[in-house]
Amino acid sequence: MSLFNLAWARRTKGEFVLRIEDTDRARYVADSEQQIFETLRWLNLVWDEGPDVGGPSAPYRQSERLGTYQPFVDELIGSGHAYHCWCSPERLAEMRAQQQASKQANTGYDRLCHGMTREERAALPGFSETPVVRMFIPDDVDTTFTDLIRGEVAAPVPDDQVILKTDGFPTYHLAVVVDDHLMGITHVVRGEEWISSTPKHVLLYRWLGWDVPAFAHMPLLRNTDKSKISKRKNPAARLLWFREQGYLPEALVNFLQLLGYAGDDEGEVQAFDDFVAQFDWAKVNTVGPVFDLDKLNWLNGHYIRSLAPAELAERIVEHLRFTGVEVPEAHVETLRAATPLIQERLVLLSEALEKVQFLLTPDAELAFDADSVAKLPENADEILDASLSALEAAPAWDADTIQGVLRQRLVDELGIKPKFAFGPARVGVTGSRVSPPLFESMEILGRGSSLARLRALRAQL
Repeated sequence: MSLFNLAWARRTKGEFVLRIEDTDRARYVADSEQQIFETLRWLNLVWDEGPDVGGPSAPYRQSERLGTYQPFVDELIGSGHAYHCWCSPERLAEMRAQQQASKQANTGYDRLCHGMTREERAALPGFSETPVVRMFIPDDVDTTFTDLIRGEVAAPVPDDQVILKTDGFPTYHLAVVVDDHLMGITHVVRGEEWISSTPKHVLLYRWLGWDVPAFAHMPLLRNTDKSKISKRKNPAARLLWFREQGYLPEALVNFLQLLGYAGDDEGEVQAFDDFVAQFDWAKVNTVGPVFDLDKLNWLNGHYIRSLAPAELAERIVEHLRFTGVEVPEAHVETLRAATPLIQERLVLLSEALEKVQFLLTPDAELAFDADSVAKLPENADEILDASLSALEAAPAWDADTIQGVLRQRLVDELGIKPKFAFGPARVGVTGSRVSPPLFESMEILGRGSSLARLRALRAQL
């Protein structure tokens, strides 16, 4: 939602406001706010106003605005649009069970407390000392509203929604209406699961005599089986997962743009600024798009290949440290040198370490993959002897010279086919038959380490 909120704010030269809606204390998680800040900043979805940057409508945490809501609750009670409800949780649970047992068509609160005084209600069973406050929603209320994406929408008639809880905290429904009005919010963008609640919010705006903002309800992402994406079914529902896996933020933003938007035929690779320039609510998808991880992987690979090698190296180091991998400065230099060798083969930043691990491993600790050793040609010992002789006499130590002396000795002089000639050296230097370019890797390792590893493999053979 933040992506499309920001796109519209930038498109119209408006302000993108970040508000922390933390009135549900039962679901409050201490570090969730910091995760929101870090994830949005990682995606470069930067807000103009918010808890950490301030702004003219501060504070931006609803838990710090509790004194704001009570006067409006009192106003709604005074006008007859809200009332106190003293029903205990046990009484409400029993009421719901009876409604379900009788297969009642319209379930919801039965308005037992409406029109009663505290004393009248206390005389009846199921009384709670501390009341909540509920909206009084007429049975014939008009629940239609205009959605920027879907046009005219008709939602079911809601029941008498709680707007103030027993702990003194407002529910989401009251808090967002009051805060959106006081903060001057003109556009509310959220998921389609909130469509059924929007009529309640529209009523609150009207009852309090306020202008109703524009609403846009985004489609929900779906798994490949067309079910709704959830953290239980799909770890990708948690944005931090993408950073942990090694996706680039610009690739993820591009991917989310494609999922939610049926825009002009601009191709699949599109920078955020270009997306903003042609943004139109009428082109947002109304059907929940399927989350295609293969397409995201393709996009991520594209963005990785588009980076300058030096920048990609810094991204790799940043990713490793973010995931808790210690990267000594000596390894940073090696990673910078090796990045051009692996850039074309990377899909995720998390793949980089495995591909260059042989360059960071001490010579004595390098293990030769058993399967790779078993598939070496029968005369691998002779090839290694010839390779060592040629490399020891190499006049310089760079990729071109290394390739030249090995090719001359093994291919030209001994007549070994190239596909067999360099395999023993590859296994000896990298530990595996599959690796980044061999000669460039040997240049990075240096003459001493390269020769030591070849001698170790020869000794093993």
